Amino acid sequence: MPARRMVTGRSQEPRKRFAEELKLLRTERGLSLRKLGEVAGWDWSLFSKMEKGETLGGPEVVQALDQYYGTGRMLLALWELAVGDPTQFKERYRRYMTLEAEAMSLWYYAVGAMPGLLQTPHYARTLLASGGMDGEELTIQSEARIGRCELLSGDGAPPFRAILSETVLRTPLPVRAHWQEQLEYLLAIGERQNITIQVVPHAAGPHALTNTDVMFLRLADGRPVAWVETDYAGDLVEEAAAVERLQLRYDRVRDLALSPADSRKFIMRVLEEASCEPST
Repeated sequence: MPARRMVTGRSQEPRKRFAEELKLLRTERGLSLRKLGEVAGWDWSLFSKMEKGETLGGPEVVQALDQYYGTGRMLLALWELAVGDPTQFKERYRRYMTLEAEAMSLWYYAVGAMPGLLQTPHYARTLLASGGMDGEELTIQSEARIGRCELLSGDGAPPFRAILSETVLRTPLPVRAHWQEQLEYLLAIGERQNITIQVVPHAAGPHALTNTDVMFLRLADGRPVAWVETDYAGDLVEEAAAVERLQLRYDRVRDLALSPADSRKFIMRVLEEASCEPST
């Protein structure tokens, strides 16, 4: 690997630093974006957006670039810093929220917590408080989250499919009455014609989205985008090939899920079990 020049004076903001490094590596090789796409095996337009800081891409494309440039794990390390930057998370999430409100249909897979669009006020408040939020901010954020639920109500509400890991249903709220309320609400909202709820039981074993929450949005122009969350960060995925790969994973998980009717029976059993537990 050729000697790297000093980067003193380069941006210290993680997302900008990542974008700058990508452009520097490409220009040092004398490559056009189209040529890089050919040799690296990815759509050149994705590299263009990454160099402009419009998207971070995913770990697969970043690893491919590290391999092509012979940079070890340098780009992946910079990508991880950019993904974890809280200011960038807020910016991406605001854009996602805008797209969510305009979506023609939505599909969700939840690993460990109830999807925000299906949460009761008590569930939303408890979940946000568990992350350290309190006071006025907790009240504001709880009310904002519940306000989003109106998206699924009324005339013209978009189709919504939620696939829940069994873990979601086996992680109760501390107050039993609040947990029962959440399960009852889940059963009630699942009766709406535009809402489909399915459960992936633990017996299905590990699968393509075992550690990943993902929401797909179909926009008015027919284009799908995805919001992906792991244990430490979230990202808006708009590049067509990346979204397609995620959709294939989602489809495989859906194949493992119980039917909507059997999922409803499963939720009812969980509610019955919760009702029979001693009060705490």
